[in-house]
Amino acid sequence: MPANLPPQYLTAEKAFRAAKTSLEKIAALEEMLAIMPKHKGTDHLRAELRSRIAKLTQQAGKKAATQRASMVIEKEGAAQVAVVGVPNCGKSQLVSILTKASPTVAEYPFTTHSVTPGMMPFENIKIQLLDTPPLAPNAIDFWLPHVLRRADILLIMADLSHSPVKQVEEAIAELRKMKIGIGDTDAEEEGILSHQKALIVGNKLDLDSGQANYTALRNQYGEEFPLMAISALHGTGLEDLKLMIFHVLDIIRVYTKAPGQKADMSEPIILARDSTLEDAAADVHKDFARKLKFARIWGSGKHDGVQAKKDHVLQDGDIIELHL
Repeated sequence: MPANLPPQYLTAEKAFRAAKTSLEKIAALEEMLAIMPKHKGTDHLRAELRSRIAKLTQQAGKKAATQRASMVIEKEGAAQVAVVGVPNCGKSQLVSILTKASPTVAEYPFTTHSVTPGMMPFENIKIQLLDTPPLAPNAIDFWLPHVLRRADILLIMADLSHSPVKQVEEAIAELRKMKIGIGDTDAEEEGILSHQKALIVGNKLDLDSGQANYTALRNQYGEEFPLMAISALHGTGLEDLKLMIFHVLDIIRVYTKAPGQKADMSEPIILARDSTLEDAAADVHKDFARKLKFARIWGSGKHDGVQAKKDHVLQDGDIIELHL
């Protein structure tokens, strides 16, 4: 049975080959193991990766064994967003407010030493946010690049009270050192192992200097990245930020129904934008795409209940009825 490994696995495998230390290799292997689909076709490969991890852990000693828990954060909800930025830019405050998680929030730098996940509600779904350690020269934990590569998008924070353009420049520079590219200019840059979608968020819009510094930030990056300003402390712009995150993720929600019954609107299927009926069927069950004869669809600008083919491109909010 073929393994059918996703592109993210191949990126992690590339990072493993580029790793220089045992700890970096372990982190890449953990990432590969987490990404790999679980079915009979991958059983042998999963066993091989576990064997490699065990051998490298033994070689690296107890330090590797105690730090392995920090390497991979399992994805939950509709998508995973890593919140990044230079020290004291407001990451922890934003994650705490949006998710009710409890990262350490303080006015001094380097208060985040590990990854703190939290679930952000957006309409009828939840999106996982990760509060990550600050991006600073010579202070990047070996496992952090793998966490950021696994995330669906990066949210780059900047403090609008002082030099936000410089903050974003420094954050992007540290990401490049980790061989993570963002924006169109990084697409073909030599040495980049992975390329991430990103949005930039300026915090502390409520301060006197906030609007002027946000204008400078927008002038510098507004044509290259989605960008907005908020005040996490006062709640300004947070609902708009949730919507922007959803749009940058480029996902849609699709609902299923059985013939003669109402659709379950509480548990949507989450798909990439431009996904088809066949993709949705495969998400429900791996055999459904092969067995699907036709489907009826509500939404997509069509008449309710109209019959649609496998290659029909779905839209956010569509309801589908699969006939096998």
